[in-house]
Amino acid sequence: MLIRRPSDIAASEITPHEIYLRRREFLGGAAALGLAGGLSGLVSVNLAYAAPLRAAKSPLSTAGEALTPLKDVASYNNFYEFGTDKADPMKNAHALKIRPWKVKIDGFVGNPGDYDFDDLIKPQALEERIYRMRCVEGWSMVIPWIGVPLSQILARVEPQSNAKYVAFETLVRPSEMPGQRGLFQPLPWPYVEGLRLDEATHPLTILAVGLYGETLPNQNGAPIRLVVPWKYGFKSIKSIVHIRLTEKQPPTSWSMQNSGEYGFYSNVNPAVDHPRWSQATERRIGESGLFVRRRPTLLFNGYGDQVAGLYTGLDLKANY
Repeated sequence: MLIRRPSDIAASEITPHEIYLRRREFLGGAAALGLAGGLSGLVSVNLAYAAPLRAAKSPLSTAGEALTPLKDVASYNNFYEFGTDKADPMKNAHALKIRPWKVKIDGFVGNPGDYDFDDLIKPQALEERIYRMRCVEGWSMVIPWIGVPLSQILARVEPQSNAKYVAFETLVRPSEMPGQRGLFQPLPWPYVEGLRLDEATHPLTILAVGLYGETLPNQNGAPIRLVVPWKYGFKSIKSIVHIRLTEKQPPTSWSMQNSGEYGFYSNVNPAVDHPRWSQATERRIGESGLFVRRRPTLLFNGYGDQVAGLYTGLDLKANY
């Protein structure tokens, strides 16, 4: 299949955005009436809040790999707040209200506060970063994210000298997140994650607010999520409401759930198997066919030249 980048497409070939959005509305209505099955070749991916975003192309993007189709990026997700099945986020996340949205930033910073989303994320600072993303379950995608370097946000709040880690927390809103309701919960809420400060301020680490040239779909972590491309996907926490700079290593959800299977670092490492499966190979979502094979997993997800120096002297098997 031929993959074309936006810069390769003539303006005459591009569907006007307002028509594109009306097409989505039509598809949503058709689905509600049970007609979607008759719309040959059209797929609704539930991007109710989509709006175009302008972003500078970043030289830090991964080059030479086909992008994962938008319909797969938007419909195949882990976001347990909306359900444990891969399709649950797309089915359920439309109920999430993402405006207004504030992110509390506190801890060892000089400028703590409750930052409004539109004040925190400046449109002129947006960049497009095409990154490989690798799930601990053994599948991967290539996604054109839009966001800002996390280092820019942290510089604004002025980390203090005793800040060594950055802790993140996801929204808790059971009325809109069905996965947070019920007697038996897959994880304790809120979902929490963390990075060392040097990982958080690395140039590859971004806060994403969009993908494929539009605002982030709810099921992909709207309105703001972390993206750390050399780590397994569960480190890239979604729908962030709290960022805290700490002196001690913060707890993380999957490590608390099962420390024997999920460590703090969670770097992509084909030499360190999950206790229940190998990490040596991966399946690229969107690729299909009789002869499609799993591909070898790359150390640090292929970003070793940029990030390996962060772990000099660290035993990556002990610190998985």
